[in-house]
Amino acid sequence: MAMVSARRRALAKWAGAAAFALVPAVAAQAAPLGSLDRNGSHVSIEPYAPNIVRVTIAVDRDLADAPPGPGPNAKPDAAGWSHSTDASGDVFTSSALSLTVNAQAWPKAPSQMERYFAPSLPPVSVSVKGADGHLITQMNGWEMAPHTVAGEKTFKVGASFAAPLDEHYYGLGQNQEGKLDLRGRTIDCRHNYDAPAGETVCVPFMVTNKGYGIVWDNPSATTVSPGLHNSTHWQSDVGERVSFFVITGATTDELYAGYTKLTGKTPLPPKAAFGLIQSKARYESQAELLGVAEGYRSRGYPLDVMVLDWFYWTRMGQLDIDRTYFPDPAGMTAKLKGLGMRSIISVWPRFEKESRYFDMLAAKGWLLHDTDGTVVDGLPIRADRAGALLDSTNPDARGWFWGKIRDNIASQGFDWFWLDETEPDLVPDGHQFSIGSGDRYHNLFPLVHTSGVAEGSAKDRPDFRNLILCRAAYLGTQRNGCLFWSSDVQATWEALKRQVPTGLNFTASGMAYWSSDTGGWQNPAGPKAEHPVLLDPAGATAMAPSYADYPELFVRWFQYNTFTPTLRIHGQRPGTAIWEYGKAAEPVLAQYLKLRYALIPYLYAMGHQTYTTGAPFMRGLFMDFPNDPKVADLGDEYMFGPAFLVAPVTEQGATSRSVYLPAGADWYDYWTNERHAGGQTITAAAPIDKIPLFVRAGSIVPMGAQVPSTATRQKLDSIRVYPGRSTSFTLYDDDGVSNAYRKGGGATVLRWDDASGRLTASGKLTGGQDAAALVSVVGR
Repeated sequence: MAMVSARRRALAKWAGAAAFALVPAVAAQAAPLGSLDRNGSHVSIEPYAPNIVRVTIAVDRDLADAPPGPGPNAKPDAAGWSHSTDASGDVFTSSALSLTVNAQAWPKAPSQMERYFAPSLPPVSVSVKGADGHLITQMNGWEMAPHTVAGEKTFKVGASFAAPLDEHYYGLGQNQEGKLDLRGRTIDCRHNYDAPAGETVCVPFMVTNKGYGIVWDNPSATTVSPGLHNSTHWQSDVGERVSFFVITGATTDELYAGYTKLTGKTPLPPKAAFGLIQSKARYESQAELLGVAEGYRSRGYPLDVMVLDWFYWTRMGQLDIDRTYFPDPAGMTAKLKGLGMRSIISVWPRFEKESRYFDMLAAKGWLLHDTDGTVVDGLPIRADRAGALLDSTNPDARGWFWGKIRDNIASQGFDWFWLDETEPDLVPDGHQFSIGSGDRYHNLFPLVHTSGVAEGSAKDRPDFRNLILCRAAYLGTQRNGCLFWSSDVQATWEALKRQVPTGLNFTASGMAYWSSDTGGWQNPAGPKAEHPVLLDPAGATAMAPSYADYPELFVRWFQYNTFTPTLRIHGQRPGTAIWEYGKAAEPVLAQYLKLRYALIPYLYAMGHQTYTTGAPFMRGLFMDFPNDPKVADLGDEYMFGPAFLVAPVTEQGATSRSVYLPAGADWYDYWTNERHAGGQTITAAAPIDKIPLFVRAGSIVPMGAQVPSTATRQKLDSIRVYPGRSTSFTLYDDDGVSNAYRKGGGATVLRWDDASGRLTASGKLTGGQDAAALVSVVGR
């Protein structure tokens, strides 16, 4: 047990440091509500709210009683909980649930067979029931298997849960295999840029259709097998205890409210984040970038953000701007602001040996290193070999990094930052962070790396709303103001098809702001089109002439991303602006770009609702139609806020597709206003200028007037009402850039009375508009 005791001391020291300054220092961890002994297995029960409880199991009491790992930042709260003991075991009860650590008899002497096959750990089982006594979930066992990782003697740790045949599972971050329901699969929950189907990102939060979610408290690489062979099994590569949270709720939104309470609020992004974000890998000069920005304005197309991607620097790790190609970056950003635009610039955590900061960082131990202190330089795979990784688990290192971003880059007028390679791309396994091995903290980097910029921005720019483009996530990363995307995906129809369920599971993981590089990131080089091409590629410069259906693919991807939380064009191709896909594609793209801007009042209200509730607004149908079994694994359509049902077209040459309309509501075709009953599958027309789009009966959809960007105050053009039930919608508006939204105000409640056919508002709208004068009732 000497090894376990050593780990206990290390963990206690780490926990006492308030999770290495990821969260403000808090009072010493209170004792758990219950600290139990099950024949040598120690079990701690620690409530955080009436519907949130943490279970920790270890063979060492101090480990069982220690605080959670990084990610969760809430304080334990046992208010309203009670603890009693009866024949069944120890029972912990709140107004929302009861949790029983089942009694375990002292083990009898083993039989001859049991000497070989009996478990080595004293068994523990835990059941969770609702306030009405129905079983919610049951943990049937736990495990610790000794092994050595990167020279450290440690354990694989895991737990198994019951899995009823009708249970379905969602979340766990980003997995691009193309399926929504995780049941019967084994998820490799680790950040992996090189995953075969596309980058995987681990957020170990899984929700079910049975009224609960599990937050798994271990940042090492983890495998999860939901519902496989009638059991849900979690196993992490490195650990000395099992620690997890159970969150219960009558609706999925209650689960996300619990996740928010446990790990932090999702901030409201700047309003510009809901408009078009224009990028390219890469703009090679100041003149090229400004030329694209001016191209949008001269053509009358709205645009909010221009992005300066990688290799604008003189050398990786210089944290500078190459004045040969960008002679006046301050003048460039000022020009963008004069056009009503904002800017984002990519900043990497990698430092070449020849860069000006490398020696200092190496001397301070602020770079990923081997056990002997040797700095890890580059990757052993791919043609991606130069540079060492900033150790952002060290608070001094990430504080220094923000200071250089502020002084060297933000000082030139750049608004927000793109933190690329946040997996990190330099895989830490086998190496050392300041807080421990890269294997032990494999999934942690995106949380700590983005927190440095979020906290630095809050300190040095307190009245300016933060935004970060982030390529990976971990528990709590949503609180750092991240907009996530699906990484460097292929520019193919197959990749587009996989994006839809990928995004729905990512948002189901408590990370509301996810999208993808419109058109794919990799250089367009898809297979020859199998069906007649729907768009003439004449005039397209975004791809080689041999990829004739790429404008069609880009249009379908753009239509889809019009209805994702953010709309960003990016990719490794000669041109990415919307006029560079051919004369036939341009007007279709312009149509959807203008639709996106018309929807900004709706989108911004959704963003504020997510800030308030924690619930995502790009939603798998299982969230809103839990009583319809047909949507449990329906991953190619989704809800976008409370009103829109979106069914993207992901097949080349398709001019129609089947769409299931969930039971429990009627649905209006957005394009024709035709009303359909729910609970049926229809064939929806999908010519190249139409994405199948439906509006739930009983919806209010505010539509904005056209503006060149969100820098122009947008009035409402109309308030569309889709009758069918009485309903309400909370509009929200503010200056779009400050943090005043945190203080309240700015909301106007619209109410529709279906019986009287009347809409009322709780106050005047933007610019003093009268809501009643803007109402347009569909179908009347």
